[in-house]
Amino acid sequence: NLIIIISLLYVILAVLLVLSQKVMMEDGKVAEGKERKDVFQAPPPVIMFSGSGLNSSKGLRRQKRDWVIPPINVAENSRGPFPQMLVSIRSDQDQDISIRYSITGVGADQPPNEVFNIDPVLGKMFVTKPLDREHRSSYHLRAHAVDMNGNQVENPIDLYIFVIDMNDNRPEFKNQVYNGSVDEGSKPGTYVMHLSAFDADDNTTANGMVRYRILSQTPHSPIPNMFTINSETGDIVTVAPGLDREKVSQYTIIVQATDMEGNLNFGLSNTATAIITVTDINDNPPMLTSRTFSGEVPENRVDVVVANLTVIDADQAHSPNWNAIYQIISGDQFGHFTIRTDPVTNDGMVTVVKPVDFEMNRSFMLKVAVSNQAHLASGIQSSLQSTADVTISVQDVNEPPYFPTNPKHIRFEEGVPAGTSLTTFSASDPDRLHMQSIRYSKLNDPADWLSINRTNGQIVTTGMLDRESIYVKNNIYEATFLATDNGSPAASGTGTLQIYLIDINDNPPALIPKESQICERMNKNVNGVNITAADADTDPNAGPFVFELPNFPTSIRRNWTISRISGDYARLGLRYQVYLEPGVYEVPIIVSDSGNPPLSNRSVIKVKVCPCDENGDCTTLGAVAAAGLGTGAIISILICVIILLSMVLLFVVWIKRREKERQTKQLLIDPEDDVRDNILKYDEEGGGEEDQDYDLSQLQQPDSLEHIISKPPGVRRVDERPIIPESQYPIRPVVPHPGDIGDFIHEGLRAADNDPTAPPYDSLLVFDYEGSGSTAGSVSSLNSSSTGDQDYDYLNDWGPRFKKLADMYGGGDDD
Repeated sequence: NLIIIISLLYVILAVLLVLSQKVMMEDGKVAEGKERKDVFQAPPPVIMFSGSGLNSSKGLRRQKRDWVIPPINVAENSRGPFPQMLVSIRSDQDQDISIRYSITGVGADQPPNEVFNIDPVLGKMFVTKPLDREHRSSYHLRAHAVDMNGNQVENPIDLYIFVIDMNDNRPEFKNQVYNGSVDEGSKPGTYVMHLSAFDADDNTTANGMVRYRILSQTPHSPIPNMFTINSETGDIVTVAPGLDREKVSQYTIIVQATDMEGNLNFGLSNTATAIITVTDINDNPPMLTSRTFSGEVPENRVDVVVANLTVIDADQAHSPNWNAIYQIISGDQFGHFTIRTDPVTNDGMVTVVKPVDFEMNRSFMLKVAVSNQAHLASGIQSSLQSTADVTISVQDVNEPPYFPTNPKHIRFEEGVPAGTSLTTFSASDPDRLHMQSIRYSKLNDPADWLSINRTNGQIVTTGMLDRESIYVKNNIYEATFLATDNGSPAASGTGTLQIYLIDINDNPPALIPKESQICERMNKNVNGVNITAADADTDPNAGPFVFELPNFPTSIRRNWTISRISGDYARLGLRYQVYLEPGVYEVPIIVSDSGNPPLSNRSVIKVKVCPCDENGDCTTLGAVAAAGLGTGAIISILICVIILLSMVLLFVVWIKRREKERQTKQLLIDPEDDVRDNILKYDEEGGGEEDQDYDLSQLQQPDSLEHIISKPPGVRRVDERPIIPESQYPIRPVVPHPGDIGDFIHEGLRAADNDPTAPPYDSLLVFDYEGSGSTAGSVSSLNSSSTGDQDYDYLNDWGPRFKKLADMYGGGDDD
């Protein structure tokens, strides 16, 4: 019953509140109507000109002080009717003369034009349309009075018109959505964000005074009113504790801005949305999911993940408040392990960074701790679950044997014979508990000088060691050996043996260069040939060297001399006033090193002796002479070359002359007696503009029918060879008598004339069909102009080519 009574009381209070709001609104409207009625229905004021007329003819007189015209107030957005009278303007001279009134200024005769006008006779000024204060808040006009002639009778007066503001604009937010943030756990009164709205109405009046309030908050956790807003400034601050990002990460607030100083009954309102993001702080320490972890790792392995530590953290993922950092507190004295963080899952990966040995440690007990990149927020304590124990077991594997000294260095003189024992290169097995045997073998022996005992690792030479070998670098010969145990599976290790070879004097010196040149006569500029001694051995078995000329043959010491410049260099030259013919001379030189005992070598240098110019350089002729050819031999070679070129030239001239005689030789047969159809080809000079398209191939003898048949339509000549036995021409005797040449020629000519198979043959000229309707008459209509009989017997004398024609026309009466 108590609840029902309380509910009825709430309903009654709500009804009374609504009724009171309606009454206040009606009172406000009545008051506003009265105000407007008082403004617009009051009799318009009369504005008089200052009485200082300008048309007085009585000389100077004291003028009256001008009146201060009060401003004219006009309410914006007036509903009319229009034109609406504002004031009446009069001059005190209108009793004596006729006055005409006018106004000037913005809104009258300047844009915007015709907002205000005036009755020129009565002086009543009107406003013609509603005014908008937000567009223009005031106007400055000037009123003028003139007589009928346009003469000014009064000084102009200034009229100031002010537009009275009405509450016709709502507050407008710059953005519809505002974004702000606040740290979780912030204390009450913490500034969050700022909102502002602009009202176009006059901010000096209640119409433009904006007030703010929060309409709603979503969600309502932990309480519905977590934030408040300053009604005048628009600043949003927290009013209650309990912001927790892990529970509510974002709030949506609807903010209302109302003018009329926030009066909801008369003011205009607008709303905007404020989105407040609760930012994360490190208020949740990381916690390992277990107090113990375990893993195992094979010995001698690195970069292997042996255990995975999982952690949970309620802070924002992938932020410094969430990222985990792991460290090993104890149990890893020699730094075998490290813990790396998985950037995706935030788990800790226990990784081996230094090999572990089963024979040394069979297990490790690590104590690890986890923390965040960022420090915990003030007042937050670390969790007991931030530490854990990690047990890592080491697995035993078959480890390869190893050489304790690797690489192993020994020293030996070069040249030791095969079968010499150098050293014992033995390996050890780290798996001491298994007692495994080791076998040795050779892995790399570049010169194949060594062998190793399979059981004990003794190394013996199989060839002579040579320090000067290409396989020896910096006096060191290097070989690699393999040690393999018998484990399952078998494992092997390598060892390197480095033999430092001590030099002995086993290489005689040699001279360079092997060839050189020298002038045939010594002069002050050219002193001889510089030679260098080289020895493959090293000190003290190399230089300084001794250079000398042999005693035999005696001409060597008689013609040549050698002098040592330094320990490795000497100079070979001709003796003074000794002249040698240009040529190549082999000069033997004996050079000895400084070994104990020393080694000597007889080297031969080929020296070219040649004539030289003033600079000491061999001349071209001298170089040839030095090659072994004398002056007479050179002259003989040049003469032979000239003779050979002359013979080639004469042969070419003879060939050209013979070709010319062949072309100009007269034919044995007179051209007039030659009855064969011969086409002589002359140089073509070309025709004119109308004589360019012609085909010379029509005049040439065809070799075959294929190219004739394939030619385009036109005149074609087809020679047909008779199918009859060919005539036999007389055979010329091998050695004819000079008097028989003429008879032989005539017999050949007669046989050719009587040979029907000789070209030209009976030819059939084939023409293309040119169409009908030719303007020329028929050839058959032509008659011979001869009226008598014609004798064609002479055709028989023309030879076998005209025999058929002679039979047709020369047959006499029988024909």
